[in-house]
Amino acid sequence: MLFTPLHDRVLVRLIESDEKTSGGLIIPDTAKEKPQEGEVVSVGAGAKDEAGARIAMDVKAGDKILFGKWSGTEIKIDGEELMIMKESDILGIMA
Repeated sequence: MLFTPLHDRVLVRLIESDEKTSGGLIIPDTAKEKPQEGEVVSVGAGAKDEAGARIAMDVKAGDKILFGKWSGTEIKIDGEELMIMKESDILGIMA
C-alpha cells in the first residue's frame, strides 16, 4: 500500500535495539524500551505559513532519525509496524 503523510507529518519505520546488553544479558520483550531511532519512509509536502507558502521539510525518505521517547502514533500498514509523527517531534538526523 502506498501511504503519503499530510502536511508536516513523517512516516517512520522503527529501528529495534539489540536484544542483548553489552554484558551479554538477554532483554525480554516486556522490559524493552520503545525505540527512539527510525528510518523515514515518506514525508508530507510540508506545513503552510500564514501567507499560504509551503515550508520545506528538513527530512527526506531514507534519513535515519532520532526522535523523542513519547513521540508519534503507532500504526500498522500491510502488517508492518510504523509510526507517524510531526516533523517537530524529530530531534535530529543521524549521519
